[in-house]
Amino acid sequence: MSLQVPLLQSVTDMTNRNGIAVAGSILVDNLNEISAYPASGELTKILSVSRSVGGCVPNTGIDIKRVAPEITVKAIGKIGNDSNGDYLIDSFKKNGVDTSFIVKGDMPTSFTDVMSIIGGQRTFFAYPGACADFGYEDIDFESLDVKMLHLGYFLLLDKIDNGDGERILKRCKEMGIKTSIDLVSENSDRYSVVKNCLKYIDNIIINEHEAAMIVGKEPSRENLKEIAEEIKSLGETERVIIHMPEVGICLSDNGYFELPSWELPKGYIKGKTGAGDAFCAGALIGIYRGLSEMGILTLASKAATASLSSPDAIGGMVSEEEIDKRLKEMNIKF
Repeated sequence: MSLQVPLLQSVTDMTNRNGIAVAGSILVDNLNEISAYPASGELTKILSVSRSVGGCVPNTGIDIKRVAPEITVKAIGKIGNDSNGDYLIDSFKKNGVDTSFIVKGDMPTSFTDVMSIIGGQRTFFAYPGACADFGYEDIDFESLDVKMLHLGYFLLLDKIDNGDGERILKRCKEMGIKTSIDLVSENSDRYSVVKNCLKYIDNIIINEHEAAMIVGKEPSRENLKEIAEEIKSLGETERVIIHMPEVGICLSDNGYFELPSWELPKGYIKGKTGAGDAFCAGALIGIYRGLSEMGILTLASKAATASLSSPDAIGGMVSEEEIDKRLKEMNIKF
């Protein structure tokens, strides 16, 4: 697939701020590989154990920093005073992410135990922990000197879903900070929480299922434009960006834009964990740089493609230059 798109357009910077803050869920993923799930009362051996960062803040924040090292990235969230919290702080620092806005609470650091059949399905056991207690009062707004703030995941964080998310976004808008959000996918009627926030959101970056649930439509490729238009009509959002395996779309005042996904070589995809966060990271970098809509989608697709090369959320992410090199080696034109 060959795309000839203008990646740059001139924009006016509304503030003198610099950097991107990523706020919300911070957790540890404990991955346990097994050969099969046991029946009730039976035992199965864990064949290997590994640990990785998880949640919006580590996944998206570290991805941004790896793809675009020149951008200042600040992590915002709550962890526990424990070894998992230390592991997260160390992971952020090793990747050049500012941790000065991360606070320690009384609850243990949030984690997910993942039971993964090799080459098969995964089952997740999540402990809400400190993330559930993260909210408006945990953010030092007076020191928050950034150009953009991204808040995720809605529908997973108790305080954020119960009003603090709206308060955070409203405060940032009042400060001249551009706002964006993403969600977690669930089959519920709680998407009204998101609708209430749209008047304070400049960019919403979500998958097709989440977008469809907001407006009550089928999550098909054919419906993406209509879904995006309805979401945009509900608030003052500058861009509605929706991704699905086949395509990424962006709706703005400049029009409606689509970028089909690239065909990857057989065996390239090692895992899909974190691909959505990687797409989001690429989109945020594109918005931060002032790229055109197609430029934003192209960079988002590049980042998601890099993520797919690793079984964990951030293992496949590298600089934009390295991603471009990989794509050229696979004879993918962009």
